Amino acid sequence: MRNGPARLSRRELLTTTALGFGGLALTDLLAAAETAPAPRPAGPPDPLRPRPPHFPARAKRVIFLFMHGGPSQVDTFDYKPKLTADDNKPLPFPKPRVVSSPTGNLLRSPFAFKQYGKSGAWVSEIFPHIAGCVDDLCFIKSMHGSNSRHGGALLELHTGSDTFVRPCMGSWVTYGLGTENRDLPGFVTICPTLSHGGVNNYSSAFLPAVYQATPLGNAGTPASQVTVPFVKGTTPRSQQRLELNLLADLDHARSAEVGADAATEGRIRSFEMAFRMQSAAPAVQDLSKETEETKRLYGLGDPATENFGRQCLMARRFAEAGVRFVQCSHSYKWDQHENLKKDHSTNAREVDKPIAGLLTDLKRRGLLEDTLVLWGGEFGRTPVAEGRDGRDHNPHAFTVFLAGGGVKPGITHGSTDDYGYFATENKVHIHDLHATMLHLLGLDHTRLTYRHAGRDFRLTDVHGEVVRAVLS
Repeated sequence: MRNGPARLSRRELLTTTALGFGGLALTDLLAAAETAPAPRPAGPPDPLRPRPPHFPARAKRVIFLFMHGGPSQVDTFDYKPKLTADDNKPLPFPKPRVVSSPTGNLLRSPFAFKQYGKSGAWVSEIFPHIAGCVDDLCFIKSMHGSNSRHGGALLELHTGSDTFVRPCMGSWVTYGLGTENRDLPGFVTICPTLSHGGVNNYSSAFLPAVYQATPLGNAGTPASQVTVPFVKGTTPRSQQRLELNLLADLDHARSAEVGADAATEGRIRSFEMAFRMQSAAPAVQDLSKETEETKRLYGLGDPATENFGRQCLMARRFAEAGVRFVQCSHSYKWDQHENLKKDHSTNAREVDKPIAGLLTDLKRRGLLEDTLVLWGGEFGRTPVAEGRDGRDHNPHAFTVFLAGGGVKPGITHGSTDDYGYFATENKVHIHDLHATMLHLLGLDHTRLTYRHAGRDFRLTDVHGEVVRAVLS
């Protein structure tokens, strides 16, 4: 224990203050340097280094396709003929005690449903391209959560908690497994939401900052304009390398005197990552080398599908390059308290072809086998009407689908009541979904913990059961 401020020699003062007088001669030194010096290690081992799972994994990475707002399960994948038969009749059982808005009688879906594939899965007419992929999908139709408000529900879906700021699932995955490519972040989120929790939905919270997502743009940025921020430096790489080496030396000297500082080490690591990304990230984000057939597959060139199509194509490229967790967000469009037929049709058209294109492309490249694709929103919607042509929030029943990464293809798990209001059979809570995702990645959700504020935390907290019926 030191009882006062450290006394520095004149040499140490010159070295550690604002890069020292040595910085004045840096230009002359660099003029003679032909190659960049080798990097020097900064502190303990790289926290993003690849780490083995707890047990053999079926998936190596995750692509999460987030439909912000809450798609209606009874208008997409949870076909309810009785809802059509009883249109405009009162709901024959009590509504939940806590509701978001006043609602009326039952409201039939304005969309026709048909069965597709060998699995015979029912799909709404608004998803004709996804309908062609149903034999690769695993539908979970008995999802339920704990919060009927967007903010709490988004946090619960992303972090496992609807009341506290917690690390998001992408951060937990990279904390558990690291990254497959040291020249890229372990976790990327494309066009993330700015509302309903905003950055808390892709934050590492109390986990080290290296596990937070790297955002590419935001919900207000066209996908054609998103990029890794500040990745193109104007300073020569040889000079950047010298600067980073000097920072590492200063940190080591300081650590020897007063002890290590996690915040400083984390910042230096972020500088090192940015240095390495200058070559890797632009190449991954460059879609110009994709074939015209591939671009059409994702819907590029069509104004309706261009934006989400670019997100999905970038997600495939990042996953292929070794990024552990990639999220694409269709924000904030699925909250149809009114204009259900018009707006759900528009939303579905924007994402249907890109999602089917992503699944097709992953499959033909052999990536679907070890890439887990997850589609869904923060909750579902009521089978009863809000106004004349809308549905209220419904956390008691909604549908997600999974593909690849060790899930059974062509199956449906769980069900809801005759009208789709409540999950009834083989209910799956969001905690169970998280536990299952981690299991497919080879991680035991009860062992993936981090000690903070005197207790162990995990993505599933004290909840969660792996849904083994959906595992292949």
